[in-house]
Amino acid sequence: MTIEDIQRLIADDENRELEVKKSTGELKDGMHSACAFLNTDGGWLIFGITSKSLKVLGEQVTDSTRREISEAISGLEPALDVRPEYIDIPGRPGFKLIIMQFDGWVHGKRPYTFHGCPYWRVESTTRVMPREVFEARIRESAPLQYAWENQTTSDVEVGDLNKTVIYNAVRGGIRGGRMPDSALDEPVEAILSRWELLKDGKPVNAAVALFAGTSNPFPQLSLRMARFKGTNMEEFIDSKWERGNIFELLDMGMAFCFKHLNLNGRIRGLLREEHLEIPVEALREALVNALCHRRYDDPRESIGLAIYDDRVEISNPGHLPPGVTPENIKTFHTSRPYNPKLAQVLYKATRIENWGSGIQRMINACLNQELPEPVYQIWADGTIVIVFRKMSTTDNRTDVPQGVPQGVPQGVPQDDIDSSIVRLIREDNRISAERIAEKLSVSAKTIKRHIAKMPAIRYVGSGYSGHWEIVD
Repeated sequence: MTIEDIQRLIADDENRELEVKKSTGELKDGMHSACAFLNTDGGWLIFGITSKSLKVLGEQVTDSTRREISEAISGLEPALDVRPEYIDIPGRPGFKLIIMQFDGWVHGKRPYTFHGCPYWRVESTTRVMPREVFEARIRESAPLQYAWENQTTSDVEVGDLNKTVIYNAVRGGIRGGRMPDSALDEPVEAILSRWELLKDGKPVNAAVALFAGTSNPFPQLSLRMARFKGTNMEEFIDSKWERGNIFELLDMGMAFCFKHLNLNGRIRGLLREEHLEIPVEALREALVNALCHRRYDDPRESIGLAIYDDRVEISNPGHLPPGVTPENIKTFHTSRPYNPKLAQVLYKATRIENWGSGIQRMINACLNQELPEPVYQIWADGTIVIVFRKMSTTDNRTDVPQGVPQGVPQGVPQDDIDSSIVRLIREDNRISAERIAEKLSVSAKTIKRHIAKMPAIRYVGSGYSGHWEIVD
């Protein structure tokens, strides 16, 4: 690199991929920016240029300077090979610019830290990386080590799992040709080991999610179901909130759909054929995807199934895989499940396919029944898929109907609010009234009014340091 190259590089001032420092007296701050470059799009770090006027000054480089730079670079983790360039400044003998280039972050790579702290770039500034971003990248860099599904809980033993559900999953695998007939004769421990669901003899969280019995320590293994009157959440016809393992929740969700969706019939030859107004295959695929690919690490989150007059919405606290968007999800894409162990067992049990083809089957099933294609949306805390009912196709549109709520339907009837408040407080005794209101799709004022009439609930302490107590 020449001095002319550097002048062209700094012509546009400091930006997302450029940081200049007057001298190595700012070496520590410079390493913060280096770490930030490594965690975003890469960039150039240059010592010897003033940050405001961009005047090229350079500095005298001694052996001590080189050692200080080397020691500073060693503070970056994971370790990397960075070779600074020392560029002579014309007209200033003995003065040099010190230049370092850093590559950007690659998905799946461990995030970088400098002396234990992660940084990243926001426009032209260096900031501490948000904790949730850092933790997400750590999990992505070593999913087998950090994923929720691979952890164990002291509250569940193998004997607490539902053996009937386990063997039913095996039977499904045998019928689908994905498991040998002999698997049905194996003990539960051998089956769980076959599916890599045991760690030191204890079931991992994925095993609990799939096969939990009555001893279920995870409140997030739940499904909110509601049938609303009309096309918004103002009035309920039916509402349920069920807990269970993934197989049970799938069955309960499909039963709720059969209860509230219409059966249509037509005559073919001498026989009458009946089918659900929305293809069963499409509903099951959307629901099993939500159960399989959601985040399970937050005990406050659950899956929502809402039926309106014109559509069905299935929401989950999880995001689409990197590179997959609501726009390109309908094209072929490689299957990259968020929870590989859950996906493996559901595939073996023939509940899902492993080639990323489920979305196209949903689309084809809807089109064959003269329904619009399903629509995917991304919202603040997760993903929602919308499958349309027959009445929404009169104008042949494939976008979201006017007035579709952008959040997750989480409301409950008035007579269930008290019990829902108690349940949410038992799950998180520091939850705010505003958060409870958000969960139940009512106003915070309504929640506070209900709590005021519930003598069994009291708030201990003050402000954010306090907590709820329930007197049983």
